[in-house]
Amino acid sequence: MTSRTPLQRALGDGAERRPEPMDALRLAKRKFLRGERLDVGQLATELAVNRVTLYRWVGSRDQLLIEVIWSLTEATLRDEWERVRDEPGARVPALLAAYLRAVLAQPGARKFVLEENERAMKLLTLASNGFQPRLVKAVARYLARDLEDERIATTLTLDELAYASVRIAESFHYLPTIAGAPPDPDRAERVLSALLHKGSG
Repeated sequence: MTSRTPLQRALGDGAERRPEPMDALRLAKRKFLRGERLDVGQLATELAVNRVTLYRWVGSRDQLLIEVIWSLTEATLRDEWERVRDEPGARVPALLAAYLRAVLAQPGARKFVLEENERAMKLLTLASNGFQPRLVKAVARYLARDLEDERIATTLTLDELAYASVRIAESFHYLPTIAGAPPDPDRAERVLSALLHKGSG
């Protein structure tokens, strides 16, 4: 008799697989994208685990929400970079504007931004919550490519430039809370383009 494959062992000869932390993230992402409120108790019920186990996996509801949004953000930045990478000049302004537009185009994310703008701003712009440092780090990687390709010039450090770029994008994304106006990716792109160009610095 041949030994079982890893897949067969994982399937356990037809036995039902026990839920894992990544299952919680996948389910939470589906709910978020559908515009449903993330309720930890409901998630636990649907995953057939108790609330204590789910909280041990994901931390607080806000921590789970941040991980959901970060996983979607990371994928969106990667996809949008592929769209703008061959464009002339600095690509990061177009990248960040495209990311903001993608958020507003996705029904669940748009609902969160427009209906919970103040909460979204608190969760996603405070360094202590963990989302913004990851976004700044990701943007720094894309800025480094623009710098390496001599598409921009600056006297700022890469970290300073990445932080400033993210803050500019945020300021136009959270206009509903800051100024009572709709989010404005176009203005974000114009301002970022003025900062990030061949003659900057």
